[in-house]
Amino acid sequence: MTSTRPAPTEGRIGRSGRARPKRGEGQWALGYTEPLNKNEQSKKDDNPLNVRARILNIYSKRGFASIDPADLRGRFRWMGLYTQRAPGFDGGKTAMLEEEELDDEFFMLRVRSDGELLDAAKLRALGSIGTDFARGTADITDRQNIQFHWIEIENVPEIWERLDNAGMTSIEACGDSPRPFLGSPVAGVAAEEIIDATPALEEIKRRYIGNPEFSNLPRKFKTSASGHPSHDCVPAVNDVSFVGTVHPEHGPGFDLWVGGGLSTNPMLAQKLGVWIPLDEVPDAWEAVTSVFRDYGYRRLRSRARLKFLVADWGVEKFREVLETEYLEKKLVDNPSPEPTPGGDDHIGVHAQKDGAFYIGAAPVAGRINGETLLGLGDIVERYGLAGARLTAHQKVVLLGVAHDDVESVVGDLKSIDLDARPSNWRRSTMACTGIEFCKLAIVDTKNRAIDLVSELERRFPDLDTPITINVNGCPNACARTQVADIGLKGMLVLDDDGNQVEGFQVHLGGALGLNAGFGKKLRAHKVTSDGLDDYITTIVGNYLVDRVDGESFAAWATRTDEELLRGDKALSGGATV
Repeated sequence: MTSTRPAPTEGRIGRSGRARPKRGEGQWALGYTEPLNKNEQSKKDDNPLNVRARILNIYSKRGFASIDPADLRGRFRWMGLYTQRAPGFDGGKTAMLEEEELDDEFFMLRVRSDGELLDAAKLRALGSIGTDFARGTADITDRQNIQFHWIEIENVPEIWERLDNAGMTSIEACGDSPRPFLGSPVAGVAAEEIIDATPALEEIKRRYIGNPEFSNLPRKFKTSASGHPSHDCVPAVNDVSFVGTVHPEHGPGFDLWVGGGLSTNPMLAQKLGVWIPLDEVPDAWEAVTSVFRDYGYRRLRSRARLKFLVADWGVEKFREVLETEYLEKKLVDNPSPEPTPGGDDHIGVHAQKDGAFYIGAAPVAGRINGETLLGLGDIVERYGLAGARLTAHQKVVLLGVAHDDVESVVGDLKSIDLDARPSNWRRSTMACTGIEFCKLAIVDTKNRAIDLVSELERRFPDLDTPITINVNGCPNACARTQVADIGLKGMLVLDDDGNQVEGFQVHLGGALGLNAGFGKKLRAHKVTSDGLDDYITTIVGNYLVDRVDGESFAAWATRTDEELLRGDKALSGGATV
């Protein structure tokens, strides 16, 4: 599909003839092209993609003090760079100080993987960045990215050169842009896969990443595409998702879901109930993204995600605009697919359709380091593996393992602290970056989650059912708190002595998949960080005693008494304290 849309800065009146709203939301398609906030003004002043040249030619040579503030706190994000939190500022300062007061002279760097297979060269390039430039740091995010910290602007050209040589990039890893894509970690090899979305993701990336026509969106724009029946790329919480399905006449293809997202106004994606063939997925992606670019709200940042437009229009109107103004054809109707239960994190040893095996392994809460990535590169080369993919659950999957090498690979992974046979708690706990590095965070998350996993492994060593715990440092839900069995949203709370301390608001019973829904919040219920181990011990113990046969934690949390969820009452049995 070749775009025939007008240049983004022109604006236009939609062909549908819809009248302008009484109060403009900054929608380009309705003629509102004048920037309505400082973010929109910054993007109009200069396309953020142009900052790459200034980083290479000016800022990396002259140092941090030379960086234009409009680039530093705006356009740098299009290059995957975001100033990290300066040390010494507790969570109480997060919402009180201006962003520049929290800036450190070091950067987080986010590197895209886009569901790609990472060979030994890519893994070693990533590992070398962690060890040489990031004080050893590296995290696997739930967007299948690698995230580094302590990056200095002077080293960015060398880092980019290593990424370029390995065929990787950080372009548009942040910013109001097409953020890194989610793809199935087992694309092309899973025996149960409906269709492999990899060619579509590769083509979308080739056409549109770094393309100025799509570098100025109203806000971030998240994509997933997977043909695995478990829906392993969390399609319900992305802006646009292509979900593997089968048409009774046309065969395998993709349904289209739009308008998912979490943060402070969580919404599940709307399902169009269509069938799109593999080779038309990039065109459909362009059309959805163009609707967002042209009709998305640009006045208030808090309402600038696609989910608000979809919610206001309704899915029928969204489809009408998509088909009539952008695709210029009707989509084929087909019922939306339901996911198969379980298995979406791909942990463990699994047979591939070609006779080899893939092995999914878990760090703790996504925390690894540069040495881990170098070790993964060595394993891939030593056993002649196809490569590694990252997952939407902060895990890693190795593909192409020969039958006779399975146990050796499992052991080698264990030696670099990646467990292919983890406890439930290691397998099912995620955490965002937290106050250690993030300027938006209020509490510690990574270290707290690591300690929590260790303690729960001691207290519930033989848990017989999965229970997910997602730990987030602020309300923005980067760790998907609302759709976990136990979601923990960081905030400051009062302890028993009236002191303000780190703590969490608790969400209970959230889920994705077959019974997708948001966890419920208990009125006025908060837990201190210090009291978290005991609180979770109590409610998990209550669940184990009170559940009925086959009842999941989410189902139990939905129907049980509130006193059991608050931890005010502890039923006997269930934990080793």
